[in-house]
This record gives sequence, C-alpha cells and structure tokens, in this order.
Amino acid sequence: MSPPALPVPLNLERFPELHPALDSQSAIAEANRCLFCFDAPCAAACPTHIDVPRFIKKISTGNLRGSALTIFDANILGLSCSRVCPVDVLCEGSCVMHGYNKKPIEIGRLQRYAMDHFYANTRALPVPISEPRPSEVGQAVPPASPASGRFFHGLSASGSGLLPRIACIGGGPASLSCAAELRRHGYPVTVFDNRPLPGGLNTYGVAEYKLRPSDSLREVDLIRSLGVEFRQAEIGDTVQLEDLEKEFSFVFVGVGLGAMERLGIPGEHLRGVIDALRFIERYKTSPDFAVGRRVVVIGGGNTAIDAANASKRLGAEEVHIFYRRSEKEMPAFSFEYDRSKVEGVRFHWLAQPVEIMGQDGRAAAVKFAETRLGLPDLSGRRKAEAVEGSYFECACDMVIPALGQSRFMGMLSAARGIELKGGSIVVDRPTGRTTNPKYYAGGDCVNGGREVVDAVADGKRAALAIVAQPSFPPMEATHG
Repeated sequence: MSPPALPVPLNLERFPELHPALDSQSAIAEANRCLFCFDAPCAAACPTHIDVPRFIKKISTGNLRGSALTIFDANILGLSCSRVCPVDVLCEGSCVMHGYNKKPIEIGRLQRYAMDHFYANTRALPVPISEPRPSEVGQAVPPASPASGRFFHGLSASGSGLLPRIACIGGGPASLSCAAELRRHGYPVTVFDNRPLPGGLNTYGVAEYKLRPSDSLREVDLIRSLGVEFRQAEIGDTVQLEDLEKEFSFVFVGVGLGAMERLGIPGEHLRGVIDALRFIERYKTSPDFAVGRRVVVIGGGNTAIDAANASKRLGAEEVHIFYRRSEKEMPAFSFEYDRSKVEGVRFHWLAQPVEIMGQDGRAAAVKFAETRLGLPDLSGRRKAEAVEGSYFECACDMVIPALGQSRFMGMLSAARGIELKGGSIVVDRPTGRTTNPKYYAGGDCVNGGREVVDAVADGKRAALAIVAQPSFPPMEATHG
C-alpha cells in the first residue's frame, strides 16, 4: 500500500491553524512577561516536565536553538505537543499569573515558536556518542554509519560491542518517545507500525486545524535520523510476537486503542455512516472526500467536537451533536465546547440514538429517544435512561458516531504473562514494566486514552527503565 499524499492541498485553506504562530517581536515580548519561577508550577503540571522557565528564558535572549534543545531534553515530540496539548488545563492553567489576575504566559505558542525555528533551520539533534563496553548480552549489530558521524544501531565508530535490541509495537507518540530515548542512550530500536506512515493518531487522527500530518511526519523524520528503524508490519499477522521475542531483548507496546465503539443499533452499516476517527483520517488523506450537507455527530467528547468542527469547515450546511447526558456531564474540555459553538455546531442534550433510518441504502435520518439521568454508573457519571415513547427524528445525510475507542489487545493473547484489566495493560507506573518482564507498555493502551503528552511521558519512562535493567551493558558516553 503506497503512502497517502500529505497534506491534502485544499485542507490548508479549509483548516487555518487554531493558534497562529507568534512572530519574533511578539515571542520576545511574551517571553519577557515570564517570571521564570524557581519552583515553576507550569513545569510540574507538564507530564513530561519540560523546564518551561529555562526554554522561555532562552527565547528572551535570542537563543532559539538552545530553547528547542531544552524542550527536546524532556519531550522529543515538542512540536506536536505545542499544538495539541490542552495547555489550559496543564502548564498554562498552572501559571502563577492567574494569582495576579493576569493572562497566563502563552507557553504553548512559545514552545511552538522554538520548535518551528528548530525545524526550519536544522533537522539534527546533538547526541552523545555512546561507547558500549564489550558484553555478551544481546545481538551483534552493524558498525556505525560513517555518513552520520554519530552512533548507529547502538555502536560507536569502532563498531565494537554487542547490545540488546528493543522492538516498539505501534508508531504513535508512546513508541516514538520510547524509541528516541533508547537511541539517545545508544541502543538499537525498531518500530513496527501497521500503517504506511508512522505517527499514529498524530498523523491520522488529530484534527487538521490542530496538527497537520506534515508536522507529525517531521518529528518522525527527526527520530529516524537518530538511527531508529521503521518497519511496516502487522504484529500478529505478518510478524508474530514469538518472532519478536526471539529477535529482540525487550518489547515496548504502544499500540494505542482500537476501533471506535459501535452504536449497536439498526442502520449503522448504511452508507453515510462513518466513525469519527475514520472520518478525520479520510479528510486528512483523501483529496476527493466529501462531507454530507446535514451531519449528525453522536457523542460528547473531544473527538466528537473535532469531527463536528471539521464537518463545518468542509462545507456542511448544518452540523448537530447529540449527547445522551446533559451539558454538565459532557466529557469534552470546556474550551473545545466553546470553540465548537463559534464554529456554528448545534448541540442537543439528553438524546440517545435508537435507529439510523435509511433511504435507498443510505442514511437519511437518525431516530432518537429522549433520556433522563438516573443514578451514577461505574464511571461515576449519572446513567442516561431512555424515556419511553419520547421518540423524535433528525434528518441527515451523514452520521458520525464518536463513542470512544475499544481496547486493542487481541495480539497480546499470544504473549504469556501480561496482565490486562478492563482491556488495558497493567503496568508498574514508574517504569511501564508489565507483569511479563520482557514487555513494557505505555500510552493509551495503558491509560485508556489520555493526551499525546501523557503517551510521550510513558514512552520515555519505559525507555529509562529498560536501559536501567541489569542485563544491559553499561555505557561510557563521550561527546563528539
């Protein structure tokens, strides 16, 4: 399968960036507003613990490359995180400026400013040349690449030593972060992904106005430049887990989540019904993708709002979001909800779909039942109960269910000793180690679906735990 041509040219016009880049004058002025707190709450609120005062201080002094390298020390996906992180509830939400009734520092846009400068002027990271001591552990690997002048597959220019090899399953943020950290310690890593292009949801599933696929792929290229190998393969199909266990010393699982949950109602197989993640992937990768004139989105999370906003920007005349609970219970971030109302999306509360009605094999309307809220369910939210005889219909020509993703653990049935709970992998949180000591895991397949920055933090923690294993040869680092 050939990779899709990205980005889709028309999307550059349809999806102008949500937060335009700062110019140099604005960036320096904003950086100089920072108080450079010693015990910065913004850094503590970041799951990857970027040294926020330090990178902002370097922007204020004009050291943009130094600022970018400070970010990369903590977060190899600093470019995408600067665009997609919910800064309102993380770093900027913790800014001390709130205590002075002042606008918080625009940390996300300043991070983007440093990242944009880095990628516009260089594509390489200064990494230490790691000299492995001779060891009997692991697999023999090829000598260093003379073209790079730095390490390749975990060996110095001398090509001496035998090192453990690590496989990362999945090409999303958790695996990319894990692979990059392992390479920066000098160890050979291979990322296995079942899609033509790596990057996971950053490439295929994040709304275009938040993150363009080309930006995600720039980060992939940076990680590839560290010496990470990428293979397109379906684990459990073209490559079996037992084969990975023979070839690699450790396996990191960062597969994310599976397909969107199904509605489980009549008519969901009609033409014109497409789940939210497939909808986002299609419009990001298919130039000829057409949206309906009247779109119904079912769900109340951030992905539902992304799909609804995109439908409006793609030309839908009307977009309606139906959610079975009330506005108060909606799981989407409040700022996402507010933005969607500005886009012109209409919200309908306390409504549950019972049937997608078709005409000539295509979705023509959705039949809903009004709901009332009962006692809290297992999630802690009040359970939505259908009101008998309260049915109504909403005409449409496209239906986008956005009910959350299913767990994607089928392939792990072949991996003995990995404990699952509620469909998620059980790990030791400080290390990412599973109940099978050969396997580590992180990201959505562990946490059930959180932010990109959480997956990055998981991947890095797991990498540091792997290299701390007694079976790993000690490394003597010199700098070239």
